[in-house]
Amino acid sequence: MAELLKVDADRLWSTLAASAKIGTHKTGLRRLALSDEDKAMRDQFVAWARQSDYAVKVDKIGNIYVRREGSDPSLPPVVMGSHLDTTIEGGRFDGILGVLGGLEVLRSLDDAGIETKRAIEVIDFTDEEGSRFSMSMVGSLTYTGATELEDVYELTDKDGKKLGDELERIGYKGDEPLGERTFDAFIELHIEQAPELDEENLDIGLIVGSYNIRGYRVMFEGETAHIGPTPMDRRHNALTGAGYMIGKVNDIGLKYAATNGKTTCAKIDVWPNIYGILPSEVELTIDYRHADMETLAQMKAELDAALVESCTRAQVTSRITKTWKFGDDGFDPELCDMMRAIVPGITERHKEMLGQAGHDAYSMASFGVPTVMIFTPCIDGITHNTAEDVDWERTIPGLNLMLNLVEQRANRPAP
Repeated sequence: MAELLKVDADRLWSTLAASAKIGTHKTGLRRLALSDEDKAMRDQFVAWARQSDYAVKVDKIGNIYVRREGSDPSLPPVVMGSHLDTTIEGGRFDGILGVLGGLEVLRSLDDAGIETKRAIEVIDFTDEEGSRFSMSMVGSLTYTGATELEDVYELTDKDGKKLGDELERIGYKGDEPLGERTFDAFIELHIEQAPELDEENLDIGLIVGSYNIRGYRVMFEGETAHIGPTPMDRRHNALTGAGYMIGKVNDIGLKYAATNGKTTCAKIDVWPNIYGILPSEVELTIDYRHADMETLAQMKAELDAALVESCTRAQVTSRITKTWKFGDDGFDPELCDMMRAIVPGITERHKEMLGQAGHDAYSMASFGVPTVMIFTPCIDGITHNTAEDVDWERTIPGLNLMLNLVEQRANRPAP
């Protein structure tokens, strides 16, 4: 086997350290999408790309494409990507490692003097986290047409600012069309966001598939009334209905925990949300996920029954306002086999896994792009938390796997 390529670990760490100074919050980051901090990080990413003479383009939803040209421009590029925005209490590596690690792959190929047949690109997807505008994976879902651009432009944050206006304000409302680019492959490197790799002292997770992930928003509808004189048996408190449901959602998740099923309520909006008045409207988000589709259907049936019971008990009604799903589209078998062939030359400490969180890679897979993911460990599995951290020595093997996978994919014979 030919000697495998290696990234410049010190340079990558320096790049990540510079990122960690933009939007610093406690021990981590607060770099919400399309904020001034996000603009500053985007500007820095673009500056790094141009320093290396890579081409930079921005599309209509603000996704940034950094391109290292190949020897045959007629061939579609091999692409890496993730996101540079964070949650409100974010870490320094979630998403960021995938983007800046992709930039390091380009730089390392330059250092080695390697020309590739296919161009190689790195994408920073807009607002993957959804922490500001209440929609996750904005950039990739809009690019693939899973959601309409004009609808996304109208999304608002808690202060009523529109996503489209904020995109224009920070100067990243580009003119590249959506959905028209052709990709040879999409590869996303990401921290695991769970403790499995860390607890098993492994360096790399080969992500060969995904959990089936579903979610919906449900609106509970009741009537406003005074909390003092209104008799308990005559109340139609929408918040009470949502409260009953929240407890049941958690109970259902615990029931399926032995097989790693999960159910979650993580966001609630209450109207009028004023002391002294019974709420008449409450919108609740519900997420459920499992590796087995039949078990997922059982979980859904139990959630449906729980919703009916919760509304009956609270004397309110409900309606589903939005549904979503992702993770059903499998990852590319050829890319998975390429990973399996490369990884023994990098580390023996690896395993095949299924992804459990939402990632831009799922959007690309659903769009028909050959896709695969690589996980690196994070300490104690802590993520979406300012205490998020990594063991640097155990992070580099995943970057080296991505470097070699990208190089081999980009240099394979043209069809």
